[in-house]
Amino acid sequence: MSDHGVETRQFGHRARLALSPALALKADGQAHAARTMWNCLHAWWQMMPKEKRTLANADAAIRQARQDIDFLAVLPAQAAQAVLKTYFQAWKNCWDGRADAPNFKARFRTALTVDVPQGRDLNIVRVHRRWGMANLPKIGRVRFRWTKDLPVGKHADKDNRITGARLVKDPLGWHIAFRAQSLEPVPEPHQGPETGIDVGITVPLALSDGETYGHGAWLTAREQARLLGLEQCAARRKKHRKPGERTSRRLHHTYDQIAGLRAKAKRRASDWQHKTTTKIADTYGTVVVEALTITNMVKSAKGTVDQPGKNVAQKSGLNRSVSGEAWGRTVTMLTYKLARRGGTLAKVPAPNTSRRCSACGFTTPGSRETQALFVCKNPDCGWTGNADHNAARNILHLYRTGHALIPAAGRAVARRARRVKPATAR
Repeated sequence: MSDHGVETRQFGHRARLALSPALALKADGQAHAARTMWNCLHAWWQMMPKEKRTLANADAAIRQARQDIDFLAVLPAQAAQAVLKTYFQAWKNCWDGRADAPNFKARFRTALTVDVPQGRDLNIVRVHRRWGMANLPKIGRVRFRWTKDLPVGKHADKDNRITGARLVKDPLGWHIAFRAQSLEPVPEPHQGPETGIDVGITVPLALSDGETYGHGAWLTAREQARLLGLEQCAARRKKHRKPGERTSRRLHHTYDQIAGLRAKAKRRASDWQHKTTTKIADTYGTVVVEALTITNMVKSAKGTVDQPGKNVAQKSGLNRSVSGEAWGRTVTMLTYKLARRGGTLAKVPAPNTSRRCSACGFTTPGSRETQALFVCKNPDCGWTGNADHNAARNILHLYRTGHALIPAAGRAVARRARRVKPATAR
């Protein structure tokens, strides 16, 4: 951040690519070459002694691999260097306890990606109100959907520019994710009111001032019926496959259709989340949410052979509903959108926010009689109201009474994995 009330902000933007079948084949070839390069690096890492696992030796190894393996030549040299840097960074993340160790990338279980490390290679221009064009190394000029103003052309300088991009393939096709930086003024403190938010399944977002945000099903009835039919079809084909037999192309095609429908639902959910969080960030200066441990909430109730779980099917359905709401993604969006507008997001402990009466403070398990009705069991109170709004008011009350959770030293605490010693090279 500079002294003139401005700051450099890094941001990303993803846009849909319009590739012809020939260009799509080129992109697929580069992505598979990048995946193979990763696997070659992983095999080289496991074979080499610890003292020889250096960046220079790995660079020499991938240069030799590009000469020995013909189809690796379709991958641009800079993209190969990006694979090398990403692989070494993955090991550093593992040693610091932030991620698991890198492993082999299988063909059908790995997202296809290609990195374009330098933004100047893209030569981005806007050719239409809805379309832009970019140059992709060894692919050519391609069109992409122009849905956001990018710092290109006369709007680009050393402080506002595209720094790179990454090609990503999902079930809906190829996309390009731009990496950019811009110089923006430091926002003034947001003057909006405070609000607490209670997240749920029946009511996705309930605010302490009585406002609610909901949504319908992400897929239409016809799309849901088609998804169910495809899943049943895939189950039948998988059932008749012999043990050890390779998956047929027909079954892979069915899997692709299932993934396409699920990706469409995820895209609609993300669109709703973006619009809703933008509206909340524009309205409120301080937003308070619960510090939920979602990974523990969606654990299976299957149990063990000796101690089998209870209501396993019901818990599985609840887990799917919780995962479908993507509460963590909503909090992430609120965090950076509030920061851009001068607002703040705070987290408070989650226990008993649904059991406590926001009017008198009395806490009892039986006060929430139904999903939507809260009736205080305190004889001196007897307050009745919406259960979700009651929980949201309790969340805001915890923040106002000084129960906000503060990260240690203002940063996330990284927990090193057990039995892993940090080192610069292994």
